[in-house]
Amino acid sequence: MTEKKEELFNFPCDFPIKVMGKSSPDFDRLVVEIIRRHCGDITEGAVSSRTSKGGNYLSVTVNIQAQSREQLDNLYQELSGHEQVTMVL
Repeated sequence: MTEKKEELFNFPCDFPIKVMGKSSPDFDRLVVEIIRRHCGDITEGAVSSRTSKGGNYLSVTVNIQAQSREQLDNLYQELSGHEQVTMVL
């Protein structure tokens, strides 16, 4: 008997990705560049950022149109593997 793998998402779907790292002038640009490699253009207003209370960290949230689980897996792998990225949610 073959197990049927249930998907948590119905693709394509809107999907927010939050990336955190040490605050630097180009961190948000870095995150957007990596995401564009996997998702193409990002719509206007899809990117927001927030500095931590102490100003040491920056979180960048990008809302994308996810096309597949494979796309998300590849994106998460590249983001989490980057030396400037502390965490990806």
